[in-house]
Amino acid sequence: MDAKLLLLPFPSPPAAPRHPPPPKSLFLGASLPLRPPALAPSLRLLRPRAPRLAVVAQAAVKRRKEIPFDNVIQRDKKLKLVLKLRNILVSQPDRVMSLRDLGRFRRDLGLTRKRRLIALLKRFPGVFEIVEEGVYSLRFRLTPAAERLYLDELHLKNESEGLAVTKLRKLLMMSQEKRILIEKIAHLKQDLGLPPEFRDTICLRYPQYFRLVQMDRGPGLELTHWDPELAVSAAEVAEEENRAREAEERNLIIDRPLKFNRVKLPHGLKLSRGESRRVARFREMPYISPYADFSHLRSGSDEKEKHACAVVHEILSLTLEKRTLVDHLTHFREEFRFSQSLRGMIIRHPDMFYVSLKGDRDSVFLREAYKNSQLIEKSKLVLLKEKMRALVAVPRFPRRGVPETIQEADGINRAAQMLSEGSDTEDDDEGLSDMEDLITEISGGKSDADYHWGDGWVGENDDSPPDFEDDDDDSSLKEVKVTMKTSASSANGKTHAPVFPDGKPRERW
Repeated sequence: MDAKLLLLPFPSPPAAPRHPPPPKSLFLGASLPLRPPALAPSLRLLRPRAPRLAVVAQAAVKRRKEIPFDNVIQRDKKLKLVLKLRNILVSQPDRVMSLRDLGRFRRDLGLTRKRRLIALLKRFPGVFEIVEEGVYSLRFRLTPAAERLYLDELHLKNESEGLAVTKLRKLLMMSQEKRILIEKIAHLKQDLGLPPEFRDTICLRYPQYFRLVQMDRGPGLELTHWDPELAVSAAEVAEEENRAREAEERNLIIDRPLKFNRVKLPHGLKLSRGESRRVARFREMPYISPYADFSHLRSGSDEKEKHACAVVHEILSLTLEKRTLVDHLTHFREEFRFSQSLRGMIIRHPDMFYVSLKGDRDSVFLREAYKNSQLIEKSKLVLLKEKMRALVAVPRFPRRGVPETIQEADGINRAAQMLSEGSDTEDDDEGLSDMEDLITEISGGKSDADYHWGDGWVGENDDSPPDFEDDDDDSSLKEVKVTMKTSASSANGKTHAPVFPDGKPRERW
């Protein structure tokens, strides 16, 4: 009986009630024709049009590559590495360091490959020299020329302390709360020409202007005195100078037809018609000073971008070389209320700025401060940097025509710069003669006329005989004609024998 119960199937669960599927949603436009010819014009007329907004600031502008600005970054690649090495070296006592200790700074120098540091230092013999102490001890230090340039740089920075104080005050005056973190200002200390330890020197020496405060993320620098005379931007000063110059020209010229209001684009910048129109609209907007209160400006508006462009323009005007890294500007996003896409905002205004993609990080240039690839106005610190660049260019194994000293390198660079930019003097022959003298000096004082070709003398022609002087008349030299006497041997294919007019045979040389 139990076995029969085991063979019976298990009872199946009760079936769930089946619900009908939900009805499909009806297509409301199924009864309408696909292309109603009669209703289309009426619908087009009744449809409300959205108002067209003239977006000036947010328009996208294509970035265009410009070689003169990219060459500025390209030529400073070696100089940037050398300055990093020098900063590490001068932090050591007596400015002498061993190669073994230098190996700890590979990551700071950006050296990813396993290359010998001694080979790197030997590539710049004008800046570094290696000193052997013992059998396995190698040390390096600055050359006398590089040491002199470094001391001159420190001396100039000490002399220009007042200018550095003014730049710090103007930077704080442009911020929203008139205070900035010390860590953020340190990113711009090289570009602004501040001393390395500006916190312990400048910030503490002038309590009437600055005050060290503790902020949420560290120590900060706060402005204690507002000077209205400093609240004038470089753009406003340049505009006043242009107005004065135009007024003088207007007084000198009596009758001149009116000019159209065209956008004066920098040389070499080519924009489309739509981009030029947007640039012109942005220029026609009223100028907003970077030192004015901007707390009421709405983020993303054209007025806020006008103010942000004025702040970037003023910061670049305060730098030594009128350029800096885009990353350095993004650090001040909170202080100046920059937009999140600061790099895109700078690219949208190619008439004022240029963004170079050369190097490890993008750089932004103040376009009006450059002519081709050279600064129009150079400070003394910039001139010292150019001398340092000439020392970096000194080769380890100089070839013929390659400068060996800083004076020769500086002179050749200046001559090549004049040739590349074009001479502005009236007499072009004079500039060419200077270049010929420079080439002659490099080649050792020899010209093409001093070289000997073959075994003869310089400029000697075998077919021309030397001049003879008549003994009877010393006052003048008579012309002696040489004729060729035809002999019987000439008919047989032999050479002609030169003779004098009296028939005497001439000696062969």
